Amino acid sequence: MNRQIRRLGVALVVLFIALFLQLNYLQVVDADRLNNHPINTRAVVRDFSQARGVIQTSDGTVLAESRPSTGQFANQRTYPEANLYSHITGFFSFNFGSSGVERTYNDALAGRSNNLSIDRFGDWLLQRHRTANVSLTVSNDVQHVAADALAGRKGSVVALDPRTGAILAMADFPTYDPNPLASHDLAAATADWNQLNADRDKPLLSRAYRERYFPGSSFKVVTAATALESGKATVDQPVFPTLSELPLPQSAQSLQNFGGESCGGALPEVLRVSCNTAFAQLGLDLGGPTLSDGAGSFGFNQVPPIDLPFGAPSLFPGADAFIHDKPALAKSAIGQQDVQATPLQMALVAAGIANNGTIMVPHVMKEIRDSEGQVIDSYEPHSWKDAVSPDVARTTRDMMIGVVQSGTGTRAQLPDVQVAGKTGTAQTGRDTSHVWFIGFAPAEAPRVAVAVMLEDQPNVNEATGGVLAAPIAAQVIQAALVANP
Repeated sequence: MNRQIRRLGVALVVLFIALFLQLNYLQVVDADRLNNHPINTRAVVRDFSQARGVIQTSDGTVLAESRPSTGQFANQRTYPEANLYSHITGFFSFNFGSSGVERTYNDALAGRSNNLSIDRFGDWLLQRHRTANVSLTVSNDVQHVAADALAGRKGSVVALDPRTGAILAMADFPTYDPNPLASHDLAAATADWNQLNADRDKPLLSRAYRERYFPGSSFKVVTAATALESGKATVDQPVFPTLSELPLPQSAQSLQNFGGESCGGALPEVLRVSCNTAFAQLGLDLGGPTLSDGAGSFGFNQVPPIDLPFGAPSLFPGADAFIHDKPALAKSAIGQQDVQATPLQMALVAAGIANNGTIMVPHVMKEIRDSEGQVIDSYEPHSWKDAVSPDVARTTRDMMIGVVQSGTGTRAQLPDVQVAGKTGTAQTGRDTSHVWFIGFAPAEAPRVAVAVMLEDQPNVNEATGGVLAAPIAAQVIQAALVANP
């Protein structure tokens, strides 16, 4: 009898230990997964009803805040600037979760950050819910200028500080208003979601860092810098022959210059006038491995580590793609064929040249403060890529100055400020072009780098990167230099 009791006692102890371990596993080890599981509506109801911290620009403009509400949920998330910042702030929706800063910094905004837990016992006694406020690097003035300059044209503008990677503006068109998605009227929120997703212009998708385009001649900055870094070109050699078209090897194809013009010369000259035949030949001379490695050094084929979710990598073919396809290599050297880039990536290309060859990690978070105003987190700049050497960056910068002084980018000029840049007009194959300008200023000590892309512009001489995108870049650079001294 005693033996059976002992066995039963041991069994009960084992079951108790198993239960104890399972409870601890669920409450500690697996708690985060369970709390954030899509079918766990309790977490959604909890977060949606509670107040969240404020999201604001670097100059204090409130972009997202919680306001007391009546009904099922105690607080309503609102976005005072409506569609101006929606691809940065994102949305906070009961039906569809969150995106943008609302998603990346959810724990701080919701009051669950570890840095906020110090006074949690006192908060419980006072029945107080603590949150944190997120301040962004984005300037409201620069964002307004960028959005206004797009003037309702499909496209994107990215401006950042090349020294730190801080995003100063990131504007897209079309965009959307996040307020309906955050509505307590869940049926209306669903209707708005369905309408946005049915829109062929994809307003929910940020063109700045989630959509890719042919970069066209703006990519010639990468080709030129790679040629200089590899030692296969200098500012004096080779001297490319003056041509209007270049016969391509392994094919009966030829590649023409824009408008059928003839051009040639050394590297600074062919970049200044954006000579397709010269850069196509340069790509052939560099070879697939060198050009692919050079693109990778600038961040192609990787997702830029910006603190916003669901970013897209820019694409450049691997060296194997060119072994039996030399025409593709020539076209890739001028940013066509299978080369695709986000506006953010091309802004980082400009920023890398501006910052002596080093590309800093791009970011939108400046600092996070608790409800008492104490800083609990702040962004520390750090590098992402060493794209080229400082000497190559300076040489490339000087050539980009020539583009703006007397080449294809003269409409990016500013009084009393030297701008360095590169234009691009990429053929889409749909009788349209994506037009680009990338650049930075002041050229001698850069504080802002930009990328401007206008999507699907008509194929006419008046719709080029130099004509359409460069003036937008000039406006944004000017505003950014005032906002970011």
